[in-house]
Amino acid sequence: MKVFHYPKCSTCVKARKWLRDRNIDFVDKNIVEETPSVEELKKVLEYSGLPIKKLFNTSGMLYREMNIKEKMEKMSDDEKLSLLSENGMLVKRPIVLGDKFALVGFKESEWQAVLGK
Repeated sequence: MKVFHYPKCSTCVKARKWLRDRNIDFVDKNIVEETPSVEELKKVLEYSGLPIKKLFNTSGMLYREMNIKEKMEKMSDDEKLSLLSENGMLVKRPIVLGDKFALVGFKESEWQAVLGK
């Protein structure tokens, strides 16, 4: 499974530590250097059942600077996915993408339920 994270994000650090403490293998993906592709983001949406707006890092500076909240209603889903795939700082993190599951953000109870450890 892949874990998309931002190294300076304290939640991401905590999430990756949680995985390591449970001996869960994962592939590290720096979300800025290896931004999830449109196809990966589509899988995250499919597997998680979340609406696309939940993939946006709404508390991030770039989200506010680009005024995305105001633009969101006028954008198609394809445009939103394209925007997310072009700039990892817009993506909510961490994201875990497994073979048939996805987790967005770090909620220990959800991770435990899905990963079983």
